[in-house]
Amino acid sequence: MSALTPDVLALDCEAEVARIGRHLVDSLRGFHKRGVVLGLSGGVDSSVCAALAVHALGPKKVFGLLMPERDSSAGSADQGQLVAEQLGIGFQLENIGPTVEAIGCYRWRDEAMRAVFPGYTEQWKSKIAIAGGMEGRINFFKLIVQSPDGQLHEARLPLREYLQIVAATNHKQRIRKTVEYFHADRLNYAVIGTPNRLEYDQGFFVKNGDGAADIKPIAHLYKTQVYALARHLRLPEAVCAAMPTTDTYSLQQGQDEFYFALPYPQMDLALWAHNHHRPAGELAQALNLTEAQAQHLYTDIEAKRRATHYLHARPALVEPIPQVSD
Repeated sequence: MSALTPDVLALDCEAEVARIGRHLVDSLRGFHKRGVVLGLSGGVDSSVCAALAVHALGPKKVFGLLMPERDSSAGSADQGQLVAEQLGIGFQLENIGPTVEAIGCYRWRDEAMRAVFPGYTEQWKSKIAIAGGMEGRINFFKLIVQSPDGQLHEARLPLREYLQIVAATNHKQRIRKTVEYFHADRLNYAVIGTPNRLEYDQGFFVKNGDGAADIKPIAHLYKTQVYALARHLRLPEAVCAAMPTTDTYSLQQGQDEFYFALPYPQMDLALWAHNHHRPAGELAQALNLTEAQAQHLYTDIEAKRRATHYLHARPALVEPIPQVSD
């Protein structure tokens, strides 16, 4: 049995690029589509998916969309454009800010935040952070806000306000997917989804938002492996070195702060170890944790799988329809 080190996530990048390429070609043939559309956030997952598609299909059959809104980080669209230009693909800027504002995203979100911090206005910045899982407690969320004078304030989020904030911000991912499918229909293309294995397994996506796609070429790859592919595919250093963010809230927010118990290198190893039935004591030694903390990680992984099972579920039918079922 191999030692539990980051080496267990080593990837034959050249072989994996070829395997994913064959899958993309076969999928398009099965769907009777001419190419692929995807959103380019400037992050490593979407950039790698774009590069894999170009490798398999050629740049003329890949179309990228840059879809910022007012809470997006200043450089996300620029970084997405840098990737598109390096790959030689067509792309388009679609600012979704006016659409998500018209649908009530910011209004519903701010109403819930004011219920926690009555002085909150549009001039404040905000984010949500997760807590509890590493201590063996039930996960809960904190609202962190920054007033215009730079002071930070935080408070535990009541369930009602938490759900309303998340429901409101989910508009962003769903509007982006609507834009992607418009261009996919216009071009007779398929839509690529960009979740990696950690996100896909743990339900870190929005149903009918970034979770919706025709092809998900990296859902089997741990985040560590996606970064390895980024370097193998010679993507810009800004992409290869960027830390994962949600790019959803106005305050800078890492994915581990919002959803995962630890940064992705440690979470990847924990998920791999759990999937391969490694004991908590071995994981504790690998991550320099106590055995109790490692067991809390395993418990948290299972809890998130149960809580997000609905996100993976197909529509519930009274009975199967064999003529159209897979």
